Parts: sequence; C-alpha cells; structure tokens
Amino acid sequence: MSRPVAVLLLLIATVIWGLAFVAQKSAMDHLGPLSFSGTRFLLGGVALLPFAFAELKNKQVRLGDVSRQRWGMIGLLCGAFLVGSLLQQYGLAVTSVTNSGFLTALYVLFAPLIAYLAVRAKPHPIIYLGAPLALVGIFYLNGGHLGALNFGDMLVIVSAVFWGAHVFLLGQLSRATALPVSLSAITFVSVGLICLAFGLPIEAPSIEGFAATWVQIVYTGLMSTAVAFTLQAIAQQHLPTANAAIVLSAESLFAALGGALILGERLSPVGYAGAALIFFAIILVEAVPAITNRRAAAA
Repeated sequence: MSRPVAVLLLLIATVIWGLAFVAQKSAMDHLGPLSFSGTRFLLGGVALLPFAFAELKNKQVRLGDVSRQRWGMIGLLCGAFLVGSLLQQYGLAVTSVTNSGFLTALYVLFAPLIAYLAVRAKPHPIIYLGAPLALVGIFYLNGGHLGALNFGDMLVIVSAVFWGAHVFLLGQLSRATALPVSLSAITFVSVGLICLAFGLPIEAPSIEGFAATWVQIVYTGLMSTAVAFTLQAIAQQHLPTANAAIVLSAESLFAALGGALILGERLSPVGYAGAALIFFAIILVEAVPAITNRRAAAA
C-alpha cells in the first residue's frame, strides 16, 4: 500500500471518529461510560471476528504460534486502549465535544515521544515543524482559548497519553504481525468484556437506556470501532508513528464540525484558520519526505 492511500485511510477514520464524539456525548444521557463503552466495543469486536478468522486462515497463522513477548505487547495495546477510551468517555460526560476533540489530539505530541523513548525512533526533521503547527491549529480550532479547564478536561488530557501509547503500539504490532484485523478484534472483544464486567454491576443500566441509545451504539460500535480503528491498524503498517499521529489530529477538526452541526457548538472565525493549519501540517509532513526521497532517488 502506498503512503498516500494509507494517509487517506487515516483521514477517513478521523472523519468517523470526529462525528463519534457527538454520539458518545449524547449517549451519556442514558447510559454510564462503562456500559456504553463495553457494548460498543463488544459489538465492534464481534462484527470483526469473521474477518479476523479469514485473515488468520489466509496468512496461515495460528494464535498459538504468537510469541509470549508479542502477546505481552498485545496486552499493553489492550490496556492503553481500555484506559484511553474510558478516560475520554468519562471526560465527555462533563466537557464539550469541541474541548474533548482538541484535548484528545494532544497525542500528536505524546505518540512520537513514546516512540523515541521506547525504540529510539527518530522522526523526519519536518515533524518538528509539523507537530507544533498541528497543535496551534487545534488550539485555534477551539477558538484560541480553553476557558477554565474542568475535571472532564483533565481526564481527556490524561487519556491523550494513553492514545499516544495506543498509536505507537498499534503501529509496531501491525508492522510486526501484518494482522491488523485480528489485532483489532482481540482488542475490542477484550476491552468490551472488561467494561461490561464492571459496568453491569456498578452502573446497573436499564433496558430502556440501551433502547434509547441504540443508534449511538450501532454507529460507534460498527463505524467508529470496527471500521475506523481497523483502517487505522491497516494504515499504520505503512506510516511512521509521528506521521500517523499528525494525520490523526484531523479528528479534532471533525469533532468540532460535528459539535457545530449537530449540537450547536459553533466554530469561531479563528477556528477556520485552525482547521487550515491542521491540514497544512498534514500535507507538510507527508509531502516533504516524499519530495526528499524522490530527489535522493533521482540523484
């Protein structure tokens, strides 16, 4: 797969996730974070199981052949996904969709930092310009201010650290195993079962609550979970961690647009400048390395 196609897949995923912020926020009127998260992740994981089995059969891989070290990394991947998603969901219950989208995108900084600390992965120098540009764009997208940070905002900030770890681990495992669909299915089923195991006794959700949020559950379970995260796993086989994180920062743009169109959270004029900066940063980090490589090959 070429890098432009991989970037396109990531951008499609960010559109889906950006709109999912609205669904996640509105679902909190009827279900607790654990019950909602468990249901959506289990639905997404079960939907992927037939494709995961087909992938394993096609590549003639058995789960029993996976090394203990690789299973350890998969466990870390599931843990990062579990903590990141739950902190984000709890934070969304008390903060705005726009703030949550902005603060989640702080993994633009955390992902390359984690990659460097873990495996000494040095990004292309253009990342040092692209990452700050993306962050400034995200800040302006939110109107150039955050106002008073509340407890929900703080939870989302901490979740961004775990999303950064998730981006790094998913990239490493996708490239090492070439089993993106299976990795996604294992992650979603595991996290979904853990969330429901705690959510059902603690939150005691009602049948009426599930009935009132079935649209949000189906959208976030099938589109945001099964489709978007699998697109991320596939695309990250072909992109460095730092580049993938900056492309994924466009999620905050679509979260803000979804909040504006559906929930009435209006973008300010400076917000559009922020959106332009985000896309400029994405183009920059993808175009400059490609041009440099072409010139080197020609020379």
